[in-house]
Order: sequence, then C-alpha cells, then structure tokens
Amino acid sequence: MRTWPSAGRVSQLSSTDTTTDSAAENEAVVETDVAREAVLAELTERLGAAVLGSHIRPGDDLWVRVDRSAWRDAAEAAKSMGFTFFDYVSAIDWLPSPFGRDMDAQEDLVVSGAEPKAPAPIVQGYAGGDTRFQVIARLYNIATATGIHFKADVPDDDLSLPTWTSVFAGANWHERETREMFGITFDGHPNLINMYLPTDFQGFPLRKDFPLLARRVRPWPGIVDVEPMPGVADSEEGEAE
Repeated sequence: MRTWPSAGRVSQLSSTDTTTDSAAENEAVVETDVAREAVLAELTERLGAAVLGSHIRPGDDLWVRVDRSAWRDAAEAAKSMGFTFFDYVSAIDWLPSPFGRDMDAQEDLVVSGAEPKAPAPIVQGYAGGDTRFQVIARLYNIATATGIHFKADVPDDDLSLPTWTSVFAGANWHERETREMFGITFDGHPNLINMYLPTDFQGFPLRKDFPLLARRVRPWPGIVDVEPMPGVADSEEGEAE
C-alpha cells in the first residue's frame, strides 16, 4: 500500500485501484459529445442513406462522409441547421507516393541506405472511404462553435460532383483550385478555369503520382547543401571532418 498526494489531500491506492482509475480515464477519453451527436442525428435524418460514414471528435469537429450525389444536399441541410460559415473546399489524394525513396529528402537516402519502401495501403482517415480521391469541405456554426467536415468519395472513372457555389458563394475559388490541382470537376460551377497555372498546363500538381521535376534535376534538400553551424569557420569545419 502506498500513499499519493492528490489535489491537496492524501489518498491510499493499491495497484488494483490504480488500474481501475486508468480504465475510468480511458472511458472518459472515448466519451461521446452529446451536442455533436445531435447534429449528426439531424443530418442523418435529413440525408438518410446518403450518410455513408461519420466520426465525432469530442469538443472538436464532426466528420460526415456522404454520397457524392447528395453533396449539394449536404451543404443545404447544414446551412439550414445554422452552419452558415463556409471555411473551405479541397480534395485529398490518398494514394501513397508511387515514387518510393525517390521523393524522400537526400538525408533519408543516406541514413536508410536507400532501401525501397514497401507499397502502403490506402487509408482514407476519419469517416472512412472507398476511393483514392475524396473531396472535403468544412462548414462552421458560429453560434454553437461547432464545425462539420464533409467528405465525398470521387471514383477514378468520374471525377466530378455537384458545385456548392449556389449555396455558398465562397466555394467558387476553392472549387476552381481543386479542379486545377486535382482534376476534380464541379458540375454547375459558373467559371471553372485555372487560377494559377497556364491554360495548357499538363497534369495536376497535387496528385501523388505527379512527379516533382526538382527532385530529379537536383537532390533536394541535398547533403552537399548543408550549411555550417553559425560561428564555425570553414577551416574548423574541415578539421572536424
């Protein structure tokens, strides 16, 4: 039996007592958030079978994956529920880099011996997923300080889903950027043209299989480019070697 000070008082705990307390703490960590559970329940009631997955981070955001056919319906439903602050729309390419060590820093190549990486499986994060590409957007309810991340699977053979521009005007530029960087189009968008790249640019730079030319022309960052520590003269650096 040992005694432990706790919050200005002394309590006696056996090893069994300590284990019980740890279990109680773990249960508290996974405790659900009642307010966000209510939001999820209402969204599920409104969207029905279009809600494909969900995840709640207590005290943080709610994640909801919906069928892409209900993508616009999800925005309208959330807006009518008070989620009127549009944060962003973007996309995720869950494909592990097909280039292996080629895309790692030069320091990693030296330390690891440049052994090839084994291909990693695709894992789509919160609320799951069935496709390589997912569109993701976040809305926020200022009154309740609650955020919702919406996700939608986008199949490789049809990289498109409905636009949000008629629901949230701020989605305009976000959808343009997503189309430009990932190649995902938004049906009904009024002006889906490039924002950054030349009109005739080939490829989509934020896809995992888009090669970075800089890594082939010159190792980056390279061991040869490591600068000496401040205050260390070149001669001293040579002697240390």
